[in-house]
Amino acid sequence: MSAGQRPGFPKKKKAVCSMKKNTPPAFHSARPTFEEAAAPLSLGHLDREELVSGLQRFSLALSSEQIDRLDYFCGMVADWNRRMNLTAITDPKGMTQKHLLDSLALLWAYPIPSGSRLMDVGTGAGFPSVPLLIARPDLQGVLLDSLNKRILFLKAVCQALSITGEPVHSRAEEASRQPNWRESFDLVTARAVAPMELLSELCLPFVKIGGCFAAMKGAAGQQELELALPIINQLGGQVEKTVPYSLTGDGENARCVIIVRKIRQTSRDFPRNTAKQKGKKEGRK
Repeated sequence: MSAGQRPGFPKKKKAVCSMKKNTPPAFHSARPTFEEAAAPLSLGHLDREELVSGLQRFSLALSSEQIDRLDYFCGMVADWNRRMNLTAITDPKGMTQKHLLDSLALLWAYPIPSGSRLMDVGTGAGFPSVPLLIARPDLQGVLLDSLNKRILFLKAVCQALSITGEPVHSRAEEASRQPNWRESFDLVTARAVAPMELLSELCLPFVKIGGCFAAMKGAAGQQELELALPIINQLGGQVEKTVPYSLTGDGENARCVIIVRKIRQTSRDFPRNTAKQKGKKEGRK
């Protein structure tokens, strides 16, 4: 397929998101008004050699079509990033290592059951949810973010790349109190959103009993976890394992995935209304 050629993906079904008239305004679907103005899909936005090498380290395999979709996705991130602040990393190698491989590492760290319902809290530019949905089309994804402009971007991505995902504009504190969201997901992910204590309070209310919360953290993840253990227990969670890994395979760029199993129902007292005032953005260098 030549650069600039639009992929022949199967026609995407009508948008998954359907909201009733009495749904709170924060949950209404945002219209991707920038979609028609976006640059044509093109290849050459990721480092394919680095991607294939990283996939081998994680014992993962993707088809050429899936790799093309990841490439097109990176191109859309770079294009829209000129109009809004999606990421500071836009070079092909950095995008491959610090966004794609970091997202796909979850598939190595935790075997997600087939057909699982996934929520990505604070998804931002769509990491890790979009790479996961490209690699595992059997998953059903909800992409949650508090900034409407990011939701516009993600709706354009899902439409252009035929991804079955539901971008939703809302804060986690509000969304987790909705009956159709609370304790209804098999897996909830979050990457570079907040410290582990706050993150657990925002994410565990979405997880069904028996499901898991996967926190994708940097090198300080284990220290954060120690501080978060009391609130994790209070929220009905139990730490199952912490999986360390390196993005480059040489010990540099250390990361970890913390897997928390939901073993009992979360009290309706959580998340607390003041939770959003406690967190600070976590940097993953």
